[in-house]
Amino acid sequence: MAPKVRTPAAVDPVARLYVDVPLAHLDHPYDYAVPDTLDAQITVGSRVRVRFAGRLVDGYVLERRADSDHPGKLAFAERVVGDEPVLTPETTTLFRAVADRWAGNFVDVVRLGVPSRHARAETGRGGAAREPAAVNTPDGPGGFARYRSGAAFLRAVADGRGARAVWSACPGEAWPDRIAEALATAAAAGRGALAVVPDNRDLDRLDAAVSQRLGPGAYVALSADLGPEARYRRWLATRRGAVQVVIGTRAAAYAPVADLGLLAIWDDGDDSYDEPRAPYAHTRDVLVLRSSLSGSALLVGGFARTAEAQLLVESGWAHEIAPERDVLRRAAPRVLPTGDDFEQARDPAAAAARLPSLAWRTTRDALESGAPVLVQVPRRGYVPALACVRDRTRAICANCSGPLMTSAQGAVARCRWCGRPAGDWHCPTCGGRALRAVVIGARRTAEELGRAFPGAAVRTSGGERVLDRVEDRPDLVVATPGAEPVAPGGYGAALLLDGWALLSRADLRAGEETVRRWMAAAALVRPGAPVVIGADAAVPAVQALVRWDPGGFAARELADRAELGFPPASRMAAVSGSPAAVADLLSAARLPDAATTVGPVPAPDGTERMLVRVPRRASAALATALKEAAAVRSARKAPDPVKIVLDPLELL
Repeated sequence: MAPKVRTPAAVDPVARLYVDVPLAHLDHPYDYAVPDTLDAQITVGSRVRVRFAGRLVDGYVLERRADSDHPGKLAFAERVVGDEPVLTPETTTLFRAVADRWAGNFVDVVRLGVPSRHARAETGRGGAAREPAAVNTPDGPGGFARYRSGAAFLRAVADGRGARAVWSACPGEAWPDRIAEALATAAAAGRGALAVVPDNRDLDRLDAAVSQRLGPGAYVALSADLGPEARYRRWLATRRGAVQVVIGTRAAAYAPVADLGLLAIWDDGDDSYDEPRAPYAHTRDVLVLRSSLSGSALLVGGFARTAEAQLLVESGWAHEIAPERDVLRRAAPRVLPTGDDFEQARDPAAAAARLPSLAWRTTRDALESGAPVLVQVPRRGYVPALACVRDRTRAICANCSGPLMTSAQGAVARCRWCGRPAGDWHCPTCGGRALRAVVIGARRTAEELGRAFPGAAVRTSGGERVLDRVEDRPDLVVATPGAEPVAPGGYGAALLLDGWALLSRADLRAGEETVRRWMAAAALVRPGAPVVIGADAAVPAVQALVRWDPGGFAARELADRAELGFPPASRMAAVSGSPAAVADLLSAARLPDAATTVGPVPAPDGTERMLVRVPRRASAALATALKEAAAVRSARKAPDPVKIVLDPLELL
C-alpha cells in the first residue's frame, strides 16, 4: 500500500464537504472541524463519516480550509472511510455539473460514479499505485481510413485536440476494433481514454478487441455484473492512475480517468443508457458534458443515428464520420421490402402474409448455399397477445386487466402480468370464446419456420437465453432485437418480420428505434446478401434502410421534432407525482418565460405527469427553476414526493 503523504493543505483545520443526505434543500457544502487525530488522513476527495441532524452519514471532502464562513461552532468529522480519496478535481466538477443540468443532487451522482468501498480491495494484490503500461502508437488510421474525416479524427486524438465526431459505421464493420484503435491512439499519446457500450455482450466483444491491441494490464473493464470487490479494485486502479484506458457499461461514464484524451460511446440510441436512478441522466449526454468540461475528444458511434447525435452535427459542435459512397455500396446488404409494387404484383398476398414468397425464396436460397439466416422478431415468447376471433377485441385478464398470452400450441391462455389462467375467457363485446393471435412471438416463429424448412436447425436467441455467436452453417436463427448473435462469416440473409409492430408503437422514437434495430440486424449480413423487410417500401424508415442512410433519416426526424417542438430541438422535463404535489411544485417554480406545459396525463397508479417544455437556450434556467422548487418543498417537508426527469426518453 502506498504510504500516506501529509500535504501542506492538511494543516487547515476545516473540511468543506457534501453530506450524503438526498434532500434537495441540503444540496450544498457544509464545514466540519478536523480533529488532530485525522488531520493527515482527511484530504481533498476523502470519504468521511460525520454527524448530521443526529445521524452518522457519509461525507465527501471538497477542500481543506483555514477557516469557515459558519458563525457557530463546527462539529468534528468522526472518522475517515478508507485510505483512498474517491473524488478527483475532474470528477467533482463533473458530478456537480451533472446534478445541476438534470436538477439533481451532488450525492446522487456520486452514488452513480463511485462504487461502494471494499476494504480488501484497497489492501489486496494490485493495490499499490504504479505507472500505466506503455502503449505502442498505432500504425496509421487503420480501419478509419475508409471513412470521410476518419483519419483526421485519429490525428486530432493523437495530437491531444478535443475533436468531436458522430460516426456512422459501415455495414459489417468490426466496430470493437475501430473503438480499440481510437482508444489505443489516445493512450499512445499519453492521454486517458474511456469507452462505453450498452451491455455485457458488447462489452465482451470490446474487451477482446482492446485486449488484443493494448494487452492485459493496460486497461480495465467496469460493469455492474462484477462483484463488489472486483469492481472496486478495478475502479481503484483507475483512480490511482495504474491504468489509463477504461471500457464499460453505463456507470463507467463517470470513471476517474486521469488526463482524459478521448471519450467514446457505441450505439447511443440503446435504452440501456437511460439511467433509472436520480438524476436520470442519459449516458450519451453525460459524455457530451464531460467532453465539454475536460476538453477531450468525443466519438459517438453506431450503425444508426439518433436525433440527439444529429443535433450535435447540425449545430456544428461535432463533425460527421461516414463511409465513402463506393465503400458503402460494396459493404451494404441488398434490402428487399415485401411491400413494394413489384412484389405486390408478383405476390398479391404478400401484404397480408407473415412469410411472403419473397422471404421464403430468400431463406431457401441462403440455406442451400450453406449460410445461416437471421430472423428478427420484435416480440419474444410464443403468442404474447390474443384477441377475439369474431370482432378482434383484445383479450385481457379479468383479474388485473393485463394482456392474455399462450406459451405453447394448445396451451391455456393466461395473463402476461399476473399469470392467472383464463380458460373461461369470453369476449365482453360479442360473447365469443375463440381466440386468435394478435402478435406472434419468437418461439412461435421458430416453430413455424421449423415446419417450413424441415431440413434446417432452428435456434432462438432472446429473453433469458441470448446467444453470442453462431456457426457458419445453414441454420435458422430467430432472435429478438438486440439479441442477434454474430455469425463469423456473416449471415447469408436476414428476415426482418412484423415491421408494423415496431413502427406502430405509440412512441415519439418509434421510427428512430425501428431503424436502429433494423440496421443493427442488417449490419450482420454479408455484403450484397439479401435483407427482406416486412413493411411497405414507401415508409421513410424502410427507405432509410434501403439507401443505408442513417444520417438522412436522423436529419428528417430532427426536423420533424423541431417543427413540433419536441426534444432534442427543445428541452423537456417530466414532473410526476400526486396531482396536488405536481401542482404545488409547478406553482412554486419560477419557470422561464418561454416555458409551456403539456398535460397533466393520469398514470395507472393514481399519479399524474406534467410536461414542461422550453427552447434549448433556456435549458439551464428550467433545471434551476425545478431544482429550487423541489428544494422549497423539501425544506418544508412536503409529504408527497415529486419525481423530476429532464430529457425523458419516453414522453407518453
